[in-house]
Amino acid sequence: MEPITMNIPVLALRGLTVFPNMNMTFDVERNISIAALERAMEMEQDIFLVAQREISVTAPGEKDLYQVGTVSHINQILRLSPTSVRVMVEGRFRARIHRLWQTEPFLQANVEQLQEQEVSEAFQHSPRTEALLRQTWNLFSEYAGLAGNLPEEMVTTVMDTRDVGYLADFIVQNIALHYTDKQEILEETAPYIRLRKLNHFLARECNVLGYEHELEGKVRSQLSQSQREQILRTQINVLQNELGDDEDSEIDEYRRGIEELHLEDETEKHLMKEVNKLAKQPFGSAEASVIRNYLDVCLEMPWNTTTKERVSVDAARRVLEHDHFGLEKVKERILETIAVRQMNPEGKGQIICLVGPPGVGKTSIAISVANALNRKLARLSLGGVRDEADIRGHRKTYIGAMPGRIIDALRRCGSMNPLMLLDEIDKLGNDQRGDPASALLEVLDSEQNSSFRDHFMEIPVDLSKVMFITTANTTDTIPRPLLDRMEVIQLSSYTDEEKVQIARRHLLAKQMEAHGVPKGAMRVSDDVLRVIISDYTRESGVRQLERRIAALCRKTDMALLKDKVKRVTVTVKELPKFLDCQPMPPALHTENEEIGVVNGLAWTEVGGEILEVEVNVMEGSGKLELTGNLGDVMKESAQTALSCMRSRAAVLGIPEDFYKTKDIHVHFPEGAVPKDGPSAGIAVSTAMLSALTGRKIKAHIAMTGEVTLRGRVLPIGGLKEKTMAALRNGITTVIIPKDNVCDLEEIDQTVRAGLRFVPVSTVDEVFAEALCPAAAVKREELSVAAFAPVARENSSDAALRQ
Repeated sequence: MEPITMNIPVLALRGLTVFPNMNMTFDVERNISIAALERAMEMEQDIFLVAQREISVTAPGEKDLYQVGTVSHINQILRLSPTSVRVMVEGRFRARIHRLWQTEPFLQANVEQLQEQEVSEAFQHSPRTEALLRQTWNLFSEYAGLAGNLPEEMVTTVMDTRDVGYLADFIVQNIALHYTDKQEILEETAPYIRLRKLNHFLARECNVLGYEHELEGKVRSQLSQSQREQILRTQINVLQNELGDDEDSEIDEYRRGIEELHLEDETEKHLMKEVNKLAKQPFGSAEASVIRNYLDVCLEMPWNTTTKERVSVDAARRVLEHDHFGLEKVKERILETIAVRQMNPEGKGQIICLVGPPGVGKTSIAISVANALNRKLARLSLGGVRDEADIRGHRKTYIGAMPGRIIDALRRCGSMNPLMLLDEIDKLGNDQRGDPASALLEVLDSEQNSSFRDHFMEIPVDLSKVMFITTANTTDTIPRPLLDRMEVIQLSSYTDEEKVQIARRHLLAKQMEAHGVPKGAMRVSDDVLRVIISDYTRESGVRQLERRIAALCRKTDMALLKDKVKRVTVTVKELPKFLDCQPMPPALHTENEEIGVVNGLAWTEVGGEILEVEVNVMEGSGKLELTGNLGDVMKESAQTALSCMRSRAAVLGIPEDFYKTKDIHVHFPEGAVPKDGPSAGIAVSTAMLSALTGRKIKAHIAMTGEVTLRGRVLPIGGLKEKTMAALRNGITTVIIPKDNVCDLEEIDQTVRAGLRFVPVSTVDEVFAEALCPAAAVKREELSVAAFAPVARENSSDAALRQ
């Protein structure tokens, strides 16, 4: 008989095998498989179902498929979703792939029908066949008993079937065998051999199921033993309670500890409930460990423990004066807070926020306040904290759960009325884990922090007795709702004279002791300290100054040991050798009368700086060029100054069409340093007028102020730091906005005595004060003076702010 060949679509099966004369339902999701089904339905063809060798292959080729499969008829297709269908098929006969000639958009192949070996009537009724059938029935009965989940109809069908080939196909299709074993049965065309292979697989599966039942029995036995031990332990506990022999038990220790704390009813009831829950837990329970950890944390809290507060303004004043020099307004504000507590001990305390540049003593002031009030100090560094759970804690059911930093700080300091220092509150972050700044809103609100609830503890904790002091370098990054809850105290930069006194009174002795320098073995005069401060440091605080003094101490140690001297005297001349560095170059500023060059004043995070402004005027078409790494606000300020010049051209004596015939280039030197803010407005205006008229600008003069289109001069910030920078760089006259006159009271007396302040309200007053008389300048000097190179060195390393 000639073998039948046909050209039909192919569906590759993953982990499945279909047998002839068997019905099967399965889901299809791959596009090539769905396309093959649709093609077969359209053409009213059968489809060739064949298993893949590897399930993970998504785009199978001929080498990825077994050679033998089943030609099947599609009975029904049900679309489950746009990307999947459920198909019901009926196997017809075995077939072998002759050639897979198409892979896109679906698989299609020439397949050849496999002829099954015929079994004679005599062989079907032979003793050998009968023995094989009985073996199969016995093995299947044993398998069904062990598996326990086979339907009765299936068992009945097996027992009533005497067709060797059909019996093998039916059983292998309906039992849990690996698809490679099923494929081996499918590829066998001899019915007798096929059934023998099936018996081999059934015997193996019976052995595996037997081992599984044996292991399951052992597990059950162990569980029964554990339950028996639990029952016995419960009985022992009952007997101990009856005999009164439970004084030292863990549960009673927890109960006694809770009762001795005399907590509020809500808190005590909650903790007792947790203790009762612990008593019901079986031995070795994971939940029991969670409850024990929770109870231990709660009992470690200093619920009714407080330190006796020493509320005395005089004592606090002595401590602050001893620990800090200067900062008079800050000390006075802190003493006022202490005075309020002295007059009203039961009043709700304010939350203080100390804001200032690095190194000015914010943290040390908080420590001094704690010492003055005799409160324990709990310091929390909030810099870089991004998780809300750091503040409020984790739920106690989580693995590794712990309370938040606030509760943990109370546990560590052992008091309910400590001074809690929240350092670097302006550097809080936030991400997908929550916003810690929002979690602090309740903590820092004196109206509601008397019942703060940590996620771990789940019971109210009274924070109203805690005195909170926070520190920050700037308020710009603190959320407004959080800032609104705090009393902000500004700490400004130290003056040079204040730094000298701080070094003399505190830093020298501290560093000499830290480096083992004997008292009197190192002499440092005030003049040397002033030179170190002015030429070797550039900061608002004293940290860099302290490092320079530490360098002097190290050199002194070397000299005492190596040169065998008894005393080392540090002189100004030898400072580069002692400090291993050269003096910092002076700030870039003009010291001569020049055209188009003005000394502006800038505020930076490390103090004030001189900011030079240069303007050149050239023949052109009216372009305004702004350079020097400027921010948007500073660029707008320069454009405002130019518009002011244009509107006042006739009054100022400059050609009214200069904006058409002249190009103006405004440059702020030190282009690598970002600059921004409006306070250079009058400096830009003055430089522009000087360059346009050829009038020189007076020497040793600096200015700061915002300019408007109508020529008004508006107030600015950072005046104290700016004036200190002016005095340090040899400036004698400073032009300031008239509205800033009230700020002169905050400026150090040394600075006020060394500078002449000129308050102005319009740019006309600025020009009258800053520009040399017109008769003193020759027009032919303009081109030379405007472009004359001035030898200066780059110095500033901070950004300009208003």
